[in-house]
Amino acid sequence: MGFIKMLIGIPLIAVLLVFAFVNNDLATFSLWPFNIEVTVSLSVAVLFFVLLGFIFGVLYLWLSYAPVRASLRQQKKQNKQLNKEQQKLVKEMEVLQENLDNLKEAEAQTPKPGLGERLKKVFSAGSANASDANDK
Repeated sequence: MGFIKMLIGIPLIAVLLVFAFVNNDLATFSLWPFNIEVTVSLSVAVLFFVLLGFIFGVLYLWLSYAPVRASLRQQKKQNKQLNKEQQKLVKEMEVLQENLDNLKEAEAQTPKPGLGERLKKVFSAGSANASDANDK
């Protein structure tokens, strides 16, 4: 993008400067409501009006992007808030993962019941359910 600006800007500035320095005639400008007359070289007047146009263009551009800058500030503020929340959730997740690892470790250390003990639980639970059904 910068190359294109230079490709257009440098010849434009060169033409403007040549025009300004070739026209050395005096020009009289009158400021109507104040009854003031100013006599300056035409090259100075051209350069002054080009500079004035540039300043007004930059001011217009700055004012037209004010909503974009405000939105950017709001998004940065929201981004900081979300980053803080994310860090809080990451810490909470680390604690939960640590608790899960501790529970898995504790489960691994408990002795597993043998086949005989599991069968006793199944049959004792089945007989308790049958006796409950007979009582009703």
